Amino acid sequence: MKSNVLKHIRRKASDLAFNNALYNWTLHHNILGGSQPQGFVTIPTDGWPGDMEKGRWLCEGTFTLGGETFEIPNSHWYLEGLSQDWMAHIHGFSWLRDLRALGGDQARLAARALIESWIDHHHGFDKVTWQNDFTGERLSHWIGCYDFFGASAGEEFQDLFFNSLSRQARHLCRALPGDSTGIAQLKAIKGLAYCGIALEGRESWLEVALDLLQEETRKQILPDGGHITRSPAQLTEALQIFIDIRCALKAAHYPVPGPMQHTIDRMAQALRFFRYSDKKLCVFNGAQEGDINFLEAVLSKSNARGKTLTRLPQSGYERLTLGRSVIMMDTGSPPAYPHERHHHAAPLAFEFIYGKERIFTSCGSHPFDPTWQDSLRATAAHNTLSIDHRNAAEIRHDGHFGRKHRKMSVTREDTHDACLIEATHDGYVSLNGITHRRRIYMGEQGHDIRGEDTLSCSIGAVNPKEIALRFHLHPRVLVSIIQDGTEALLRLPGGAGWRFHFSGGAFALENSIYLGEGSRPRKTKQLVLYGTMESDFARIKWGLQREGR
Repeated sequence: MKSNVLKHIRRKASDLAFNNALYNWTLHHNILGGSQPQGFVTIPTDGWPGDMEKGRWLCEGTFTLGGETFEIPNSHWYLEGLSQDWMAHIHGFSWLRDLRALGGDQARLAARALIESWIDHHHGFDKVTWQNDFTGERLSHWIGCYDFFGASAGEEFQDLFFNSLSRQARHLCRALPGDSTGIAQLKAIKGLAYCGIALEGRESWLEVALDLLQEETRKQILPDGGHITRSPAQLTEALQIFIDIRCALKAAHYPVPGPMQHTIDRMAQALRFFRYSDKKLCVFNGAQEGDINFLEAVLSKSNARGKTLTRLPQSGYERLTLGRSVIMMDTGSPPAYPHERHHHAAPLAFEFIYGKERIFTSCGSHPFDPTWQDSLRATAAHNTLSIDHRNAAEIRHDGHFGRKHRKMSVTREDTHDACLIEATHDGYVSLNGITHRRRIYMGEQGHDIRGEDTLSCSIGAVNPKEIALRFHLHPRVLVSIIQDGTEALLRLPGGAGWRFHFSGGAFALENSIYLGEGSRPRKTKQLVLYGTMESDFARIKWGLQREGR
């Protein structure tokens, strides 16, 4: 709480210091010395692919994100009601890659026109559009894509562009480290590093950026290579930023710090851990499946090698693999404030994929809608157990956690033909003294999966507790209820069948949704086992066997 108050005070002080005419005058007149840049000494080229179709939309003044479109009316860049993700996308200028992918004079002129329009509306500091992460993203994309849109531009555009870029860079250097955290801070650091590399006489900015990056590495990157948020999507973004800074240093013939390459190696190993056989990501803690080509590019550029790991102990994930079957299980505790803002309340949730077909999956997340994002954080949106329809962690109105699971334990046994994992969490202990334990066994080349969920109460049960154990199906899986409602037959697109059975509890087939990709939820189904805990102990057993082996 004390740190939150201090951050609020620092934020208010920054607004007072930056948001005034005198400060903007110092940005325009560069009172600290140094000539106005007229070009770049080195250009850290952006090497990531864009989308031609999105580039065509941009030529018409329409932005796209997660399958949705947004048109800026009359080139007005700041509209009330836009989500933070939309604002970051529009003002971060990553969409320059899409215009570059489209190519040609029309795309090049559209890029210049949009940049000119943005500069015209943002001469000086603005606490929203000039926040550190937006500014860092914008600067790095302006520099990285400059060869495409700016190298052939006339003198008038060049003067306008470099005046604005230098003002923003001066501000970013003064504003860092600020109160940003996580990926936002890494984006700001990357922008400052690019400016320090690209602009003559600004090596001191690069030194500041590398010092800050070293500190953020310690804060954000876990020993097993995972990200502090425990999100595969956030890890992917962080790894991309580290790779970009490494490439920029090499392009300018600066030495790459040894610890940076070691960090990239660890992060790449963790990212490989989170990919399934379909080459996409598991959908835990705010992640969607992701784009295969982009994920391949990130891993390729990392230059990291090695076998896929079986566990990430600090990140809190276990991976069971036999034959073509893979189970990913979340066995970690939520990160500390503020990194748990998008964390899901789903201890001991798991996903199951066979070959390239996902069978049991979390419901996913939304690329930009905060209402959907918060709804899909609920325990009921995952393959795990909930008690009395309450989340295993309290999601407060501000998005942060109140009550949460703190104590997790996990053990596993692996042989050449079987895997067994056992884990517990205490998310409900503070409410009713109940500890949840889950055991998952995989054998027979991944064709035999058995689970056991038990609840034990340490303070004596007073009232009966309602239990719900959920198994969300991927939309491509067809399900039929058989054996008088006591079993379910799951059919995959390729024809493979799996039989689901259980003992203890009542069985139901209910509607569900899947937001593992894009911005539009897809209808699907979920298997739900309902029960009642009337004493100090309850157990539900379930299993999944491959048909026609």
